[in-house]
Amino acid sequence: MSGFRTLSSASVVLRQTNIDTDQIIPARFLSTTERAGLGRNAFNDWRWQADGSPVADFAFNQPHNAGRSILLAGRNFGCGSSREHAPWALTDLGLRAIVSSEIADIFRGNSLKNGLLPIVLDEADVQVLMQRPDDELTIDVAARELRTPDGRVYSFPLDGFSQTCLLEGVDQLGYLLGRVPEIERYESEHAR
Repeated sequence: MSGFRTLSSASVVLRQTNIDTDQIIPARFLSTTERAGLGRNAFNDWRWQADGSPVADFAFNQPHNAGRSILLAGRNFGCGSSREHAPWALTDLGLRAIVSSEIADIFRGNSLKNGLLPIVLDEADVQVLMQRPDDELTIDVAARELRTPDGRVYSFPLDGFSQTCLLEGVDQLGYLLGRVPEIERYESEHAR
């Protein structure tokens, strides 16, 4: 997992609301514990025909969206069952941030543990951003801000621990492992 302080990208737009985790990564693809390759199956039932050919008008199949790392999504993104495979699939697809007016709590937690930044903004603000998907947005994790090229700044909530993990590019275990010398020092100073 790589950390980031800032991220600049145009956006991919999925206007649908109530996009659940089974739409993000269908259950039939959950038999692996490998993250690599799951991006191919992200939004599988919307991206691919039964014969494996791409659905031409689906956002992630459109050439102009290639390489974009911010998703603007409809309200209630990531609802449904808990599965870490959902953020794994999205990050393997190349996404680093999801912006919506509502992101399901369990999906939000799983995303933060896997280097995917969930950003919640007011519905009206998300709709404005969706009107200009080719604008290069800048996300500043340290400042907890999303900025547009025309100077608009949107603040978003992000707890301090998740912010640190995103900046350092670590999950919870990686955070602890990075503090082993401090932990050992504390233990030796407080041994009974």
